[in-house]
Amino acid sequence: MAWFYLLVAGILEIVWAYTMKQSLGFSRLIPSLITVSTMVASFWLLALAMQTIPLGTAYAIWTGIGAVGAFIVGIVFLAEPVSALRLVAITLIVSGLVLLKVSSD
Repeated sequence: MAWFYLLVAGILEIVWAYTMKQSLGFSRLIPSLITVSTMVASFWLLALAMQTIPLGTAYAIWTGIGAVGAFIVGIVFLAEPVSALRLVAITLIVSGLVLLKVSSD
């Protein structure tokens, strides 16, 4: 169950990163409310996951899911640039996440 909590926490991190961008510095009410509520839920699920998963592994995977997800959301929904170097960088992050997960079992 801990890995499921961690996955959902990471997905919620993607949501709050996107809605934070949409809040325009917390000047728009609805995106701001979504940002804060998904942040709280994400932290809560991360805390539940950390009851079982080691701190370093859980935190790295949580931030990695958020980073990779925000990267993809930025490209798909916000028309952020795609370059070979950015793709290599995100591939290295994903590789690190996979290695952390494999080494935790």
